[in-house]
Amino acid sequence: MTLPSPSLQDLDTPAAIIDVARMQANIARMQQRIDTLGVALRPHVKTSKCTPVAQAQLAAGARGITVSTLKEAEQFYAAGIADILYAVSIIPHRLPAAMALRRRGCDLKIITDNVAAAHAIAAFGREHGEAFEVWIEIDTDGHRSGIKPDEAALLEVGAALHEGGMKLGGVMTHAGSSYDLDTPEALAAMAEQERAGCVLAAERLRAAALPCPVVSVGSTPTALSATQLAGVTEVRAGVYVFFDLVMHNIGVCRPDELALSVLATVIGHQADKGWIIVDAGWMAMSRDQGTRKQKHDFGYGQVCTLAGEPLPGFTLIGANQEHGIMAGSEAASGSDLAARFPIGSRLRILPNHACATGAQFPQYHALASDGSLQVWNRSYGW
Repeated sequence: MTLPSPSLQDLDTPAAIIDVARMQANIARMQQRIDTLGVALRPHVKTSKCTPVAQAQLAAGARGITVSTLKEAEQFYAAGIADILYAVSIIPHRLPAAMALRRRGCDLKIITDNVAAAHAIAAFGREHGEAFEVWIEIDTDGHRSGIKPDEAALLEVGAALHEGGMKLGGVMTHAGSSYDLDTPEALAAMAEQERAGCVLAAERLRAAALPCPVVSVGSTPTALSATQLAGVTEVRAGVYVFFDLVMHNIGVCRPDELALSVLATVIGHQADKGWIIVDAGWMAMSRDQGTRKQKHDFGYGQVCTLAGEPLPGFTLIGANQEHGIMAGSEAASGSDLAARFPIGSRLRILPNHACATGAQFPQYHALASDGSLQVWNRSYGW
């Protein structure tokens, strides 16, 4: 006997739901954008940490992937993806694991942004007969880590790697401060700042007779806002595959393009406070409140119907470990909430930060256009 496919009404909650049609549209949109700009797309798969999602990105035309942990690199290499950039500065105790992956056939690239680490990589590589491919991280916006494009340390790191017998593969940067912007003009300016800074770093290395074949830039906001990418060879972006409320506030997506949501069930009411209690607290949504500092604060998430249509005015205003507190604006709360959202009602909640919310779950439930569901496992750990 053939069992019926499960539906959203059958799932235990909370559950992470991927709207596959929206995801595929997001993938196609970014791929078309990067193809038009004439460079390669190397998606950052830390957003999903999910093999079927990464395979969909590669099938659409992406070339290689970016990961944030060696555990991810192992997972995706086991799934047949070999061209991998590990985009967190390598530390010495991870070099044996990186070498093991390379010796199994993985085309793993690692990064660094300081002279001490560059010498450590070169020393370990020489000791074990391994010529690691290393990219140098460039700081183009003062947001996080990296070497500034005009710093003397750039050439010192490049020389330590190249003269130490390693393969100096290129430079990479990530303009994370683009997440603080929300106008097309500011985003385009940041995209140009990111491009120009990384290209300058590459030109300085080449002028010093050091190789620099790859110039890698990108974040979802800058990738979707760049007007030209002269001197760049590839773009890395990640959250575009799902988008989220932070990206919506930035202005690079609409709410109906958000592909990840959390399925939740109404478990109680606090009528005197105008609250609806759901079974999705911060263990499901994460503690990320990235929209709090933006033009529209969505609390812990935007509440939607079971079909995924946003309910205007209703957000998750609070979150305990397993309890989410849902409430509406004054206008939205005028009706009898207990009658409108009875115990057992199913809702979907759009997250502030798709990467953080996805990380709360061991698997996704991929929702097809016909309503059928598949289970897609995700990676976790380091």
